[in-house]
Amino acid sequence: METLTYETDGRIARITLNRPERGNGITQTMPQELAQCVERADLDPNIHVIALAGNGTGFCGGYDLLASAENMSKGEYGQTDAPPGSPIDPAVIAANHAPDAQWDPMTDYQMMSRNLRGFMSLFRGDKPVVCKVHGYCVAGGTDMALCSDLLVIADNAKIGYPPARVWGVPTSMLWAHRMGIEKAKRLLLTGDCLTGREAVDWGLAIESAPAEQLDDRFEALLGRISRLPINQLVMHKKLINQTVQGLDATQIMGVVFDGIARHTPEGHAFAGQAARDGFMQAVRERDEPFDDFGTDNFHSAGRHR
Repeated sequence: METLTYETDGRIARITLNRPERGNGITQTMPQELAQCVERADLDPNIHVIALAGNGTGFCGGYDLLASAENMSKGEYGQTDAPPGSPIDPAVIAANHAPDAQWDPMTDYQMMSRNLRGFMSLFRGDKPVVCKVHGYCVAGGTDMALCSDLLVIADNAKIGYPPARVWGVPTSMLWAHRMGIEKAKRLLLTGDCLTGREAVDWGLAIESAPAEQLDDRFEALLGRISRLPINQLVMHKKLINQTVQGLDATQIMGVVFDGIARHTPEGHAFAGQAARDGFMQAVRERDEPFDDFGTDNFHSAGRHR
């Protein structure tokens, strides 16, 4: 495994995002390895529940654009250049996101839907997945957290999708499923983030705890779930997930819209600024107009896609 670690602990399979030096940023490899780990746990007759967490200072800061650029420049997709429409680093972003650049929406769709299938292995797998979020969980990192069955989060953590402001649409689109359409609109129409405590109040997470107590609360929930027979756990998860109607069609639209969001006039302008001034500076300027809302209710965190 290049991006994750997998280990078993009695009845618990532990999947840990393990790129702390890059904020556990998502690469093209990570969703594939994630799906492999979920399948491994599903096929293990001793495993009752899967624990998902992140190594380092936060859970996940979204896509690692620099790693994507490096892989694409090596021809990972059978090309010498990055596929048009790919979310990549400013070093090559200008050429592929310029208004006159050729963009194949279905090439973009195939790449991003492949990643989505990896994230959705958490949702569609047989055994329950409990995710622990500390520090930050923003942008693409929210796909993994929300595809999990239950979310336990630190009170002071930050979770949200700031790219909703420009250059992104959540491909898994489980926000409305978790919170209802009104609260989902409140977050995605602003790009604001929630603290862990607010995430519980809004129905996004099942439990929050002070950072120093997070591990204990997480382990307690894993322990309770692991007491049930595997057959009961699988049947309950499958039955409950069946109630989510229309999710496949919603996700197709989400993946396509994500590609379009990177090729609007505003998306091209954002990409051009990132190429000139650096991605971090472009994101800081994107988020600056939203900083005046204050920090009592929402947070403009997440310098990521």
